[in-house]
Amino acid sequence: MTPKVLGIIGWSGSGKTTLLVALVPLLRARGLTVSTIKHTHHGFDMDRPGKDTYRHREAGAHEVLVASSARWALLHEVVGEEPGLPDLLTKLDPVDIVLVEGFKTHPYPKLEVHRPSLGKPPIWPDAPDVVAVASDADLDAGGRVVLNLNDPAGVLDWILHQLAFVS
Repeated sequence: MTPKVLGIIGWSGSGKTTLLVALVPLLRARGLTVSTIKHTHHGFDMDRPGKDTYRHREAGAHEVLVASSARWALLHEVVGEEPGLPDLLTKLDPVDIVLVEGFKTHPYPKLEVHRPSLGKPPIWPDAPDVVAVASDADLDAGGRVVLNLNDPAGVLDWILHQLAFVS
């Protein structure tokens, strides 16, 4: 099963995460399986010094898998170039849809979250794969669909049509 992928991009503070976490339960309520990928430009560490898994990685383990009865996580050390979105998608179990937060420059359909009140320029003029814009203001998005950012159910309806889950 190849998942349908939709990116949610925008400037920091625009509401990307808020929209994404509103959409996941709505998609699940429609019977769809959903995974997410979050890109960050900042280094991050899910581990803390002194913890066993941290010590495993510090000792040189290429991967550390930590598991419990509630969840498991695989920590993989990147050597060389950062993996691209296509590589990361292969790491996920099969699902109906993957919502991707970030990866602005990777070629896949994207929904931009844009709040003019942030004072940041829109991304869509230089990003042909931005197919719609969710905003809390009336916009001219250069012929792209403009969705109400404060209406996640309306955004969901657009997603379901855009990704051909419904006609």
